[in-house]
Amino acid sequence: MSERMNENTEQMNPLATERIGKLIAKFAIPAIISMLVSSLYNIVDQIFIGQGVGILGNAATNIAFPVSIICTATALFLGIGSASNFNLESGAGNHEKASRIIGTGLAMLVICGLVIGGIVVLFLDPLLHIFGVTPEVLPYAQDYTGITAFGIPFLILTTGGNHMIRADRSPTYSMTCMLTGAIINTILDPLFIFGFHWGIQGAAWATVIGQVISGIMVIVYFLRFRNVELHRDMLRPKAALLKAIASLGMASCINQIAMAIVQITMNNTLRYYGASSIYGTDIPLACVGVISKVNMVFMAICIGISQGCQPIWGFNYGAGKYDRVRKTYLKAFQISLTIGILFFLCFQFFPRPLVSIFGSGSEEYFRFAERYFRIFMFMTFVNGIQPMSSGFFTSIGKAKLGIVVSLTRQIIFLLPLILIFPVFMGIDGVMYAGPIADGAAAAVAIGYAVKELRKMKE
Repeated sequence: MSERMNENTEQMNPLATERIGKLIAKFAIPAIISMLVSSLYNIVDQIFIGQGVGILGNAATNIAFPVSIICTATALFLGIGSASNFNLESGAGNHEKASRIIGTGLAMLVICGLVIGGIVVLFLDPLLHIFGVTPEVLPYAQDYTGITAFGIPFLILTTGGNHMIRADRSPTYSMTCMLTGAIINTILDPLFIFGFHWGIQGAAWATVIGQVISGIMVIVYFLRFRNVELHRDMLRPKAALLKAIASLGMASCINQIAMAIVQITMNNTLRYYGASSIYGTDIPLACVGVISKVNMVFMAICIGISQGCQPIWGFNYGAGKYDRVRKTYLKAFQISLTIGILFFLCFQFFPRPLVSIFGSGSEEYFRFAERYFRIFMFMTFVNGIQPMSSGFFTSIGKAKLGIVVSLTRQIIFLLPLILIFPVFMGIDGVMYAGPIADGAAAAVAIGYAVKELRKMKE
């Protein structure tokens, strides 16, 4: 009976039968667009703030960035954990359990969003000082972070909920949710900043309004358009299901938390060593903030590839179709490497034009930005492999391996290096820590992936 159910499930679900390349395009392109659109919230703000407020405004968004990373970590923890379990259980024919997992995940997204938003509002100033704010940047960071805190519940619901929508075989709607909010933000940013002369507060309110609209669209989907069976009693969080979600969502969460820890450490390192350099404290903070936003575009594409492949990996692994799992990984590897090479060329040959998009600055500002781009981002061509591989291990239920791979770049390699190198090299040490950590992380990810793919082949 169980085998017959699985056969029927495979016949009904294109994840088990459709051509791999076509499936990746179908799921990855909307996922990439969703991730790019999510990045646009920060990038568009950075561009308009740089043009309308200046270098201190850019530095303020960099100081506020760890809050955004923490929100994304929570959303991915619950969203990817729920979606991965949903696909594995659906592939195995356990449809009711799959639905209950989605219900628990949605409920926890709402609860966590409200809690994190409340913490940021209540402890705003202490958090900003932990994040490395300087006295000159503090007023701008207070305005921006204090206002965007009200959009946190909607940001977390949108980011996490979109993974579940994609797992429910509606990647286009998932993309539409993110795209709608970003378009609204892009329209309101110049209106509020330049038209109403609200400055950095205008950028913050534009972001919040876009996030609210996207969050409402996620709610509407699960009320009216879902494919999964979802009843009110399924929205009560269950400890056993939350444990399953945590096991497969932890890798993505830890990766984001690691990014926040590294960002906070880097901000404080730049502030400390920048003070004794020709650049001062604010130029490095502003430059790194701009460059991290540009890099978000590249990482959004790589993570989008991983998220788009997640339903394919998870369903086919659950159904025992290991050859399709292997083919999907190898195809994703090729795509990630190709995109990495293209961005590497952009970062090496066009750093000044890229930085100029985010506003003007002194010659020292552009000189630091160009050096940082060329040195810190030198290993960009392999940077997509680590997050893609981490997502792969999570999707096939290898949670511990996914966590290990997700920790390699940020915590195991980069964090110690940005603490040690500047002691001997000053602020330049931060730059040289990047490519070393990137190369080592890619090597570890490839090694584990090759071992896992060989197991499947055998």
